[in-house]
Amino acid sequence: HARVMATMQALVKEKEGASYVCKEVPVPTPKGDELLVKVGKVALCGSDIALYQWNEVAQRIAQVPFTPGHEMVGKITAAGPDVPAEYAVGRRVCVENHFYCGHCYQCTHDQRHICQKLNQFGYGKGTIYGGCSEYTIIPARYAYLLKTDIEDSKAAILEPFGVAHHALEEVGPRGEDLLVQGCGPVGLLCVGIAKAMGATKVLAADIVDGRLETAKAMGADVVINCKTQCLKDTVMQETGGNGVGRLIEATGAPPMVNNCFSLLRKGGRVVLVGLTKAPIHIENPLDNVIFKSLTLKTIHGRKIFHTWEESEKLIHESLVAVDLAITHDFPLSRFEEAFQVLINGGGCKVLVTPGK
Repeated sequence: HARVMATMQALVKEKEGASYVCKEVPVPTPKGDELLVKVGKVALCGSDIALYQWNEVAQRIAQVPFTPGHEMVGKITAAGPDVPAEYAVGRRVCVENHFYCGHCYQCTHDQRHICQKLNQFGYGKGTIYGGCSEYTIIPARYAYLLKTDIEDSKAAILEPFGVAHHALEEVGPRGEDLLVQGCGPVGLLCVGIAKAMGATKVLAADIVDGRLETAKAMGADVVINCKTQCLKDTVMQETGGNGVGRLIEATGAPPMVNNCFSLLRKGGRVVLVGLTKAPIHIENPLDNVIFKSLTLKTIHGRKIFHTWEESEKLIHESLVAVDLAITHDFPLSRFEEAFQVLINGGGCKVLVTPGK
């Protein structure tokens, strides 16, 4: 066992309502197949805004009490009696926050990431633990053992990087013109990964110039500000009138989702990544969908652990400039500032470092 303190700082949502309390709590003891992990860094995500504000979406996806933070990296400091030997003290791990049951149809057909009875780390679902604390508890089967020495800040965003990687693997970008709609963190990672996977031309669309500048730095060949440019005209111009062969929808904005089918070439493939909360409505379905012979994919999470391994390789080989997507790093004590930056959209990936 590494030396562990008796108490630790942790963010906790103790009751329904906005924000968290930062409090001193006992360091938990790992039982059974659990690992006690000293958290290195945790990254905040768009869904963390909902959890912080405790809006309707949060009430559907989370339950109190819990510690937030589902994108994290840390070091194993102790292990329960049933933990396999490879999870040795000192090894670095990330958490696959899709806590699968192991018994349902999906789990028994190699689709554990979309388990029917999914619990989630950092949401109070099946566990009260999350990454926004100095130590946390992770059952070993959900811990991804890092294979390389990539730094903590990059390892902390392997989880969203994995979402982007999974999306691109589903549509296969090699040799294709590809459009990424929405340059939030996942969209930006899609831009970089698409280039690394051999897309011929990557177009990136958003309504914020700063994000488009980052997209360009991460490898986008063409950036389109939808406030000042016509997305469809530009796409057709850049693809010789064919439309894009691959499209990553990462806005979740209903008008963007509804319109994306008209931007695809015949035989094209689209993957819906953004969380759309309104009905999808397709204008001109014959020309935009049926006669185009399209492939529509959706994803939730990462393939366990295939996506993690492939993602770590890309980051380790510096094939994607992930550091461009990381804009802030706050100590845990300044969590209110971290959430304000996240909520105001003033940053891209916001990290929190416990124990700093």
